[in-house]
Amino acid sequence: MSKPVKTEAELIAMARAELKAHLDCPEGIMIAVLRDGDSWEFRAKADELTVAKPGYPECVAMLVQIGDHLSKQYDVG
Repeated sequence: MSKPVKTEAELIAMARAELKAHLDCPEGIMIAVLRDGDSWEFRAKADELTVAKPGYPECVAMLVQIGDHLSKQYDVG
């Protein structure tokens, strides 16, 4: 059975909402969807100032967990 399909923008919006609900992430984190065959995951990118801010590593770790969770529920279209 196939999973529901979401756009990259929808998945990123869902990830941002979950991050906001769980952590106080610094502004400036860019989230991208990285596709690999039939699977996908989130990638975070930020400038040096954002990376140096408190909470950045925790937000990236949480983003990975959110991506694992969402990739089991949705395909990217």
